[in-house]
Amino acid sequence: MIYRVAGRFKTSYASDQAIFPIWQDHRVVVTAVLAAFIAPPILANDYWLQAILIPLLIYALAAIGLNILTGYAGQLSLGTGGFMAVGAYSAFKLTTAFPSVNIIVVFLLSGLIAAAVGLLFGLPSLRIKGFYLAVATLAAQFFLTWLFNKVPWFVNHASSGTITAPPRRFFGVMITGPEATAPVRYLVALSLVAIFALLAKNLVRGRVGRSWMAIRDRDIAAEIIGIRPLKTKMLAFGISSFYCGIAGAELVFLYLGSAETQAFDISLSFLILFMIIIGGLGSILGSFLGAAFIVLTPIFLTNAPRLVGLSFPVDLQKHVEMMVFGGLIIFFLIVEPHGLARLWSIAKHKLRSWPFPY
Repeated sequence: MIYRVAGRFKTSYASDQAIFPIWQDHRVVVTAVLAAFIAPPILANDYWLQAILIPLLIYALAAIGLNILTGYAGQLSLGTGGFMAVGAYSAFKLTTAFPSVNIIVVFLLSGLIAAAVGLLFGLPSLRIKGFYLAVATLAAQFFLTWLFNKVPWFVNHASSGTITAPPRRFFGVMITGPEATAPVRYLVALSLVAIFALLAKNLVRGRVGRSWMAIRDRDIAAEIIGIRPLKTKMLAFGISSFYCGIAGAELVFLYLGSAETQAFDISLSFLILFMIIIGGLGSILGSFLGAAFIVLTPIFLTNAPRLVGLSFPVDLQKHVEMMVFGGLIIFFLIVEPHGLARLWSIAKHKLRSWPFPY
């Protein structure tokens, strides 16, 4: 009976338009964010930070970007890996060409470059949609990875064909390069995803977000009531690619350290797409839940046999892990096709109506 809106009156426009209308939600979110900033750097070891939490945050940022485009604007894309590659290679070129530029500024500029590329490959969305648009963005994925692989200028003519994150400081603290510690890189990744998740949440709640959802639900009706498809779709492609570009730069500079074009192949695009499908289309929270599911489930399946005293050959264990993982994905899609975010929404609604019948 405590977790309810009834009897709580809004006395200002700010309170009426709050992201969390129930004060318990606001406190839970603030507490969770503070705990994420404080607890892992102190309690978690380098393995948890480097191998689990940092990639989870980076994938969550990329999933937010794809969710803006696919979940809110309804434009199916399979070029996420290519746009992340644009951000990664742009960050590498900027840091090597302009060593004095702040690394955070480099991340933002890389996102802007990826946004420009996303606008270019988003032009076919004005004429085609659905699976045809997915094929067009898939062509962008293959073209971009081919371009970075075949043009030596993007890797500064390195014979290895790899890009390596140079050491860079932020206010005197090393955040990239071999000397950067895992807690520092974790805090940088967490700060960026928290800021951009808040921006995305406010963006989809406003006029722009409503225009995206109108185009997604009924594009012809949206155009009749005055929504411009060109401006709306291009804005969705630009912002989505901006998020993915920053995530790609983080993937190399905060997680991998060095990478080749294979790190941004089609499997990465499908991985991010699975995250938003499992987490929930059209949900910022679903982007985090989907990233957590994709990152944590294989780790749990790898260590589960050891917890019960079983031992399998490595190759058999990997095959069983992939089969179980795929089965879990199918199970979740059958049980709740709207994703984990929908299950969370149903649980909150039942809690608000308890002890009355639902």
